[in-house]
Amino acid sequence: MEWIDVPNNGLSLREIRCITKRDQAENADIRESVEHILQDVQLRGDDAVRELTEKFDGIRLETFLVSDREIEEATKKIGPEMIAVLQEAGDNIRAYHQRQTQQSWLETFRPGVRLGAKFTPIQRVGVYVPGGTAAYPSTVLMDIIPAHVAGVPSIAVFTPPAKDGTVNPYVLAAAHIAGATEIYKVGGAQGIAAAAFGTESIPPVFKIVGPGNAYVAMAKRLVFGTVGIDMIAGPSEVGILADHTANPVWVAADLLAQAEHDRRAAVFLVTPSAAFAGEVELEVQRQLEELPRKEIAAASIENHAKIFITKDRMQAVEIMNLIAPEHLEIDFPDAETYIDQIVNAGAIFIGAYTPEPIGDYFAGPNHTLPTMGTAAFSSPLGVYDFIKRSSLLQYDKKAFMAVADQVMRFADVEGLQAHGLAVRRRIDE
Repeated sequence: MEWIDVPNNGLSLREIRCITKRDQAENADIRESVEHILQDVQLRGDDAVRELTEKFDGIRLETFLVSDREIEEATKKIGPEMIAVLQEAGDNIRAYHQRQTQQSWLETFRPGVRLGAKFTPIQRVGVYVPGGTAAYPSTVLMDIIPAHVAGVPSIAVFTPPAKDGTVNPYVLAAAHIAGATEIYKVGGAQGIAAAAFGTESIPPVFKIVGPGNAYVAMAKRLVFGTVGIDMIAGPSEVGILADHTANPVWVAADLLAQAEHDRRAAVFLVTPSAAFAGEVELEVQRQLEELPRKEIAAASIENHAKIFITKDRMQAVEIMNLIAPEHLEIDFPDAETYIDQIVNAGAIFIGAYTPEPIGDYFAGPNHTLPTMGTAAFSSPLGVYDFIKRSSLLQYDKKAFMAVADQVMRFADVEGLQAHGLAVRRRIDE
């Protein structure tokens, strides 16, 4: 773990960005490979998807759509206890996101002038769910339920199949509980391509959300414009504000909980106590030996773990705001009093008994969060990501005549004669 002694006058944003530079794992080879995949799927549709699935996932599929029977079998396989857990988590997520809904409005601003906004759900979205060595039913719930709450009528899930042609039963069960309308056994860049462009058997979507590996992230970047996307997600990260009053065992465990996600995961401890930092570092090394995913977590800790030593708590908060972490834990004894000082964080976990996994799985706020410092200008996934806003404008004749001259002056200054004439012809009539 790299230690940084923060000067009394602090560090600049430029310095923090250099120190905490996140690994985006993007290169020219990935881009070139993804471009070929996108072009192939766009040109050849199902045939390309079938061949690419066989190449990358080791299975040739005749049909991509998951059947109702497969969903029923998945539900039975994981058992009633886990179904109950998924349902309870889903209820929590749904209740939280219900608070984000908005109503259309049209109001009178002045005599004869009504203005407003119309909120309309996107009509079809694609949710990407990673495959690989781990299953993430929590991500399925987090990405589908806000779309469902928003009123999206068509929600298609894209996820890679196993070599035997099955999909992880936890993913299937979670997708069904969350409200997915279709589930396709198509992953990787070809899954993003199928969602964006459509094929003979897969209708295209208007927006794609959900995390994935470097190839998925690149594919999302390249199809943006054809479809909308939520964000370009980088490696997961956590920042912890703590001092000598915190439990070093717990803080170390929370750092490792993030580190085990990915070799590129970034973890940051910002503290005014060097002695406490030393205890945490020793505890991290001890707990590493107990982890099944030790190799992954160790790589993250070795390459992407930073400890900042500050002069006091307020400087610690200032440094954390510059880092702008995806997850931020405040483990000061009076944690709640620091909320107003936090301006850059994807999700804020308040107090010692609110570890980041609570938010990952169960509490209700979304765990699809801005990474790589983008919490400085973006927000967690939510209902608003699945809603379009249209402006509403209405003038009656009297209100129109009252502003016609001002509008024509604007048109004249900008050299747009047809704009002016669209107003002048109404006056002349």
